[in-house]
Amino acid sequence: MTWLVVGLGNPGDEYAATRHNVGQMVIDHLLKRHNLKLSSHKSRCDIAAFKLGVGIDSHSIILAKSKSYMNETGGPVKALAAFYSVEPEKIIVLHDELDIGYAAIRAKLAGGDNGHNGLKSLTSSFGTAEYFRIRLGIGRPMGEQDPADFVLKQFSKEEKKSLEEFIDRGADCVEFLIEKGLDLTQSKFNS
Repeated sequence: MTWLVVGLGNPGDEYAATRHNVGQMVIDHLLKRHNLKLSSHKSRCDIAAFKLGVGIDSHSIILAKSKSYMNETGGPVKALAAFYSVEPEKIIVLHDELDIGYAAIRAKLAGGDNGHNGLKSLTSSFGTAEYFRIRLGIGRPMGEQDPADFVLKQFSKEEKKSLEEFIDRGADCVEFLIEKGLDLTQSKFNS
């Protein structure tokens, strides 16, 4: 059984450390944790594959970062899922979430896109919203700042103090969801 774990974000160094790319930061952390390197795939995604667990209880996992912009993520991810014959219910999408506080994590299956262009693109491409999401809380901007500008800014100095621990918990959540299922993941991580 193969799982596809996708970190949403925009390509390029200017976006790498922004709030909108927190999903890709979790992918980078998983790569480091399992001593993996990304390689280019014809789907327009960068990927790395590994096994989680041992023996007959192990899970095949493909970590992926799309090379396209957030609002065009669906096509490359759908092509990658088709290549590996992964159904939407075996896809985990890591994404930034404005509607939960900074560093909070929520796991869920399906739901709306809540205005998130990456989720909108995925749901449109797959024709279903029935995939897992790990919502990584970035909070809302203070005052009058436009949320579209806010997500494209780097984390604040204060947020950066706990960013590494937040990213590490995001990676733990991915592995726990695959090994233990949604109910146990929600009771452990949905703080």
